[in-house]
Amino acid sequence: MDYFKSFAQELFSTNFETPPSSIQFIDAALSCTSPHFAPSYTDPNQKRIIRRHLVSFLQDYLSFKPSIDAFMHDDGTSVNLLNANGELQLSSSTPSIPLTIWLHESYPFIAPIVLMSTNTTYPIYDNHPFVDSSSGAISTFYLVNWKYPGCNLSDLVHNLFKIFSHNHPFYYSPSTDDFFHPSLASRREAVDRLSCTLHYDMKELLSKTHEEVEELSSLKEHMVRRVIVAEFSVDESENEMMELKERVKILTDEADKLSSWLRDKDQDLSSEYKIEDEFEAIDENSKILLDSIAADKATEDLMYSLDKAVEQGVMPFGTYIKQVRLLAKEQYFGRATLEKMGISLEWLH
Repeated sequence: MDYFKSFAQELFSTNFETPPSSIQFIDAALSCTSPHFAPSYTDPNQKRIIRRHLVSFLQDYLSFKPSIDAFMHDDGTSVNLLNANGELQLSSSTPSIPLTIWLHESYPFIAPIVLMSTNTTYPIYDNHPFVDSSSGAISTFYLVNWKYPGCNLSDLVHNLFKIFSHNHPFYYSPSTDDFFHPSLASRREAVDRLSCTLHYDMKELLSKTHEEVEELSSLKEHMVRRVIVAEFSVDESENEMMELKERVKILTDEADKLSSWLRDKDQDLSSEYKIEDEFEAIDENSKILLDSIAADKATEDLMYSLDKAVEQGVMPFGTYIKQVRLLAKEQYFGRATLEKMGISLEWLH
């Protein structure tokens, strides 16, 4: 490409008294037939439209200069494209914006590719609504809705001027705030401003949504843990219920056996029946032991009742002492009788 530029400059220096202008460079580029340096525009009508648009644009924006270079598409295809590069100055109080406008090989039916240089003193806003901070690619309502013949390069840059005046792509400290009344905006400018506002609102909404998603994810994990605990508790309850059912079955069987035994004994269950009659001593000593144990236990129970009566104040202390002495005396003689018979007092415990 540098060779082609030098060739075009040398050619026009030979044929003209003054150095070649931007118009002469465009004409030389579009008329070049070298397979290595010719731009990727083949249709004569397309070339005439490109020339007209570029000339008009360069007359409106003198800070831009034409050039021709190799452009690499996202799919890896390399093509020679005309481009205009320069700086867009919004005002004396704001930094200029370095732009390169590439004319697509299907221009003007496909919008030009507008890139902003990322190698500048000022960094680009990370979340700018129209500029990709990593690549410098610019995408606006005008470019997205590009349609020939209603769109051209001059109007495109004019639209960029309006957009960046409202929302500059660089981080910088403005000295004053430009006043702008909404009634002065055109329909396209209003759409761009609305897009900008919606962009920031969407970023804020996405940030809040992300926080809510994280909270819900945390809640989900907590609920999953609770479900696991609940399932474990249910399993334990089911196992316990099965054990209880088995226990009930065993007790039911035992009750059936006991009922069967009572029926076999054919006992009279009237009020005169005494449960003590079911226990029979095998000899005299056993009978004495059984009676002594019963009497000793009854004495213990009676003493306990007397203790409670004194504590609750329903029995005088003197009466309590008298009764306890009598009971203790009877209990002593009963235990002495057992010792004389050679029966251990462990039976009483």
